[in-house]
Amino acid sequence: MMGNVLIVDDEFSIRKTVSLLLKAEGFVPFEAAGIDEALGYFETQSIDLVITDLRLGMESGIDLLTQLQERGLATESIVMTAFGTIETAVKAMRLGAYDYLTKPINPDELMLRVRKVLERRALQEEVKRLRMALDGREQIRSIIAASAAMQQVLDVVARIQERDIPVLITGETGTGKEVVAQALHSTSARADKPFVPINCCTLPEDLLDSELFGHVKGAFTGAGGNREGLFQQADGGTLFLDEVGDVSPRLQARLLRALQEGEVRPVGGNSIVRVNVRVVAATNRDLEQMAARGEFRSDLLFRLNVLPIHLPALRERRDDILPLAWHFVHQLRERLGRDDLGLSTAAQEKLQQYDWPGNVRQLENIIERSFALFPGPVLEAHQIIISTPGKAIVSEARAETTLTIAELEARHIRAVLEANDQNQVAAARVLGISRSTLRRKMGQSG
Repeated sequence: MMGNVLIVDDEFSIRKTVSLLLKAEGFVPFEAAGIDEALGYFETQSIDLVITDLRLGMESGIDLLTQLQERGLATESIVMTAFGTIETAVKAMRLGAYDYLTKPINPDELMLRVRKVLERRALQEEVKRLRMALDGREQIRSIIAASAAMQQVLDVVARIQERDIPVLITGETGTGKEVVAQALHSTSARADKPFVPINCCTLPEDLLDSELFGHVKGAFTGAGGNREGLFQQADGGTLFLDEVGDVSPRLQARLLRALQEGEVRPVGGNSIVRVNVRVVAATNRDLEQMAARGEFRSDLLFRLNVLPIHLPALRERRDDILPLAWHFVHQLRERLGRDDLGLSTAAQEKLQQYDWPGNVRQLENIIERSFALFPGPVLEAHQIIISTPGKAIVSEARAETTLTIAELEARHIRAVLEANDQNQVAAARVLGISRSTLRRKMGQSG
């Protein structure tokens, strides 16, 4: 049984003696004379057990345990001292110490305690690993994948759950790239750490820079204090970079350094911050062509594209259309408390035959919109309202350029009321306002 053990004692001879005992038994010992030196090891090493003296010169082993707890550093600890009292023993135990030994230390007794605490830690880690694996399988099973193409995608997700490597997910907008990214995280050893998503195309360059890497006080106008970036927030977990193809060349260089070196520099800061993050990226663009044109760094692409996963468009996996549609119907049933909601055979045929340029996201929106306009309970084919996004709105707006905003609002309210058979509750739900607000607006428009 191997394990990294940190010995913290201000006496060199004690540190060296314990270190030699541990090394002889197959453990990997590290030595520190004080708290700062001890905490420094946690930035570069995975420490399984801390053996600390209660008195560390002017410092205290209790202070070390307190700092470990405050920083959320998950490690076991054994306190040893020649000044043993019940009070300090209880305090050490409350701070997470596994055991408490008095000096002079009996080597056999120390090794027995070390083995016991590391065996317990190994058992806890195995239970956590099995629990995360079970949760990960549940996450995979929750993804609608009736088609062979999506089954292949989920097979890849399951096969790489032990591999802590970057993944690049490609596919059209709305195909479910973030859902797959979440599954990659949930099935990995990082599942109990944060999953932090960001859409890179929604923020201007400077704001995205601050969002990803953080900033220090005074870095720019409005920076009233230090702020952690998403890399730091995702430390130990997964950072999901959606639409990474929209990142500017300057930020591509910053991303490359973070991936290569495992470190980030906050905007306006001089110090480097170490981070341990798995990056999963996604794009609907052809990054290889962009790299060939000089629009995307080829070295960053190599770093991101260690394992590519392509999500086919919904029209290319038609076996998923109806299972997804019924999944969204079931969600509406739960949300609205309507177990009677359903789709007629003709409605299902209409959904099956459509090409879905907006993919899964469009399908979900169409199902929700159709049930809002036609409460059912069973939707017929003519009640499935499919239109190219924005086309009807744009043409109507062009035809009504002489109307005021108030007149356009009144006309829209009348149209929604008519679509809902004058049911004010249903119309208010579609409009996203309360019934009282709807009635007030109806009174204003006459």
